[in-house]
Amino acid sequence: MIKKKIEKAFNQQINAETYSAYLYLSMSAALERMNLPGFANWMRVQAQEEMTHAMKFFQHIIERGGKVVLAAIDAPPIDWKNVTEIFKEALGHEEKVTGLINDLVDLAAAEKDHAASPMLQWFVNEQIEEEKNAMDILGKLEIVGETAGGLYILDKEMAQRTFVPPAAEQA
Repeated sequence: MIKKKIEKAFNQQINAETYSAYLYLSMSAALERMNLPGFANWMRVQAQEEMTHAMKFFQHIIERGGKVVLAAIDAPPIDWKNVTEIFKEALGHEEKVTGLINDLVDLAAAEKDHAASPMLQWFVNEQIEEEKNAMDILGKLEIVGETAGGLYILDKEMAQRTFVPPAAEQA
């Protein structure tokens, strides 16, 4: 049986992960308006990943006999001035989520919730990847700036990203 403190915190994380998906969908829409469909695709795939993250917490609560409580999702911003600003915000957001995950790890340890540890460790590793991906793209954007040719090449690269669900044993 899941402890109430863990259940409440995991429900809050479902909300945070779903907000992340909303944020990335909003960024995708903004990138479409900027005529950068490859970058928009990258963000749509990111939104899909965030929903799988929310579902991991959802499923964990269910499997442990807890109660899932879904809360309202805040509306994300809708306007950014350029693609670099979007990815700076995406990196900042991932850093915030990393903090939330670290807080959950600390809570699970304090509550001696050993059943949550393997799943939370998966998220610790996932956040390393999430931050690195955003930093890598920002690094490329810093090289090309807002030049049309550079953005065109990067946009083609971002269009190649596809959604790959997590392996079943990690879900």
